[in-house]
Amino acid sequence: MNFQELKDFLDEKANLYNHIDFIENDPIQIPHRFSLLQDIEIAGFLTATISWGTRKSIISDAEKILSWMGNAPYDFVLNFQDSDMDFFNHNAVHRTFNKEDLQYFMRNLNRLYKENNSLENLFLVKEDETNFYHSLHRFRTEFFKENPMHRSTKHVSSTYKNSSAKRLIMFLRWMVRQDRKGVDFGIWKNINQKNLSIPLDVHTGNISRKLNIIQRKQNDWKTVEEMDLVLRKFDDKDPAKYDFALFGLGIAKEI
Repeated sequence: MNFQELKDFLDEKANLYNHIDFIENDPIQIPHRFSLLQDIEIAGFLTATISWGTRKSIISDAEKILSWMGNAPYDFVLNFQDSDMDFFNHNAVHRTFNKEDLQYFMRNLNRLYKENNSLENLFLVKEDETNFYHSLHRFRTEFFKENPMHRSTKHVSSTYKNSSAKRLIMFLRWMVRQDRKGVDFGIWKNINQKNLSIPLDVHTGNISRKLNIIQRKQNDWKTVEEMDLVLRKFDDKDPAKYDFALFGLGIAKEI
């Protein structure tokens, strides 16, 4: 396919899969259960953090966390005490993310929400930046400020170590991207969606290579930037919409 044919093809698929029905089987259904901005942020951040493996297991384990939080994540985080962990009756939360990790995440979220009304403040992109490479590093540094050697650091990817940061990029798409389709929330108004990238993993990477969007073999940050160069030519105001196209093509096994 030439440039225009590929753009038209991806626009069509993005429009097809960016639909309210998408929510039903996707982890984004978890934050969609809330209306308060901070509830959406916390539910979204925790769900994105454990988003590897099957979608069914991700949703199930996210529900386990929310149930323990009384399905009131913001209130729970603001009032969190270490003794609350006594009532979490599981050692394994989701695969290698365990009870100790969850406790540390709760402590950090408690601190951050006492200092900020919204997590958006921690992801802001500076004027001379065109993506979230530095923003995600700043967030990670702040999140682990009190113990940068804690075992939980492995659950928040480092772009400075060339990680694609798939889960954080997905969380950003949920919070930042605005349209009228009802899937993404678009509740963060101080971050421009033109800076968003695609959450790059094995599936989106493989589809992108088949379509000659990217050439690099690794699924790392350099490949994210390579993909940005192409997708922003297709739509420089909303490049992340193509996540729906690439994800949908992978699920449907169309190519």
